[in-house]
Amino acid sequence: MTKNFVSRAAVFAASLLLSVAAFAAGGGDLQQAGTDLDDKASLQRGAALYMNYCSGCHSLKYVRYARIGEDLGLTEDEVQANLNLNGGKIGDHVIAPMTAEMGVAAFGKAPPDLSVIARVRGSDWIYTYLKSFYLDESRPVGWNNKLFPNASMPNPLWELQGLQQPVYGKKSATGEMPVEGFTISQPGTQDAAAFDQTARDITAFLEYAGEPAALKRQGLGVWVILFLAFFTLMAWLLKTEYWRDVH
Repeated sequence: MTKNFVSRAAVFAASLLLSVAAFAAGGGDLQQAGTDLDDKASLQRGAALYMNYCSGCHSLKYVRYARIGEDLGLTEDEVQANLNLNGGKIGDHVIAPMTAEMGVAAFGKAPPDLSVIARVRGSDWIYTYLKSFYLDESRPVGWNNKLFPNASMPNPLWELQGLQQPVYGKKSATGEMPVEGFTISQPGTQDAAAFDQTARDITAFLEYAGEPAALKRQGLGVWVILFLAFFTLMAWLLKTEYWRDVH
């Protein structure tokens, strides 16, 4: 048993080190997303933003339009009019019209499905990623990303955020100049605070899409706690009654 424990601990430590290394390679500090799955208005805004700016390339193959409507409090007509932009049926999965071949031709890489991106990367990563695009003429798509360098996709939200330019730090020994911050060279349709909320809403929706059952589970949690409190009270009263004659 001791050997098994040691081997498992070694594997865990190695995995932790790899995770830290991957995080460091991914661009550094993450910003707090501050998502709230209880905020249904945020989820509704995030769903609309995702469908308008992301679903043309990225599918959510494990999520159906009908499930989104049911969970987010939207009618079938509202879903079909505002979310189902690909003209499918209400029971269809959210599948992007862009095929893998089209993605490779346009960006050099097929856009990934984002059904479980929040479970793989985490909400803070998505939020930071959406805010970390900057103009880079050396890249084929004209954009780069501080958190995920050399990403194959352009900034889908540039009209909202504006044109973000990099602020470089000191040149390293290898000749590289790290991106330390950003400046907005051309304002978008939203100010910084409004764009932060936009990124937060999209992140919240992707967090929901990664595990739709989480909404119902959180709702049931309150009733479970109330039941346990009631059961504890009844057990205490029963114990008091049983031991009344003993004392």
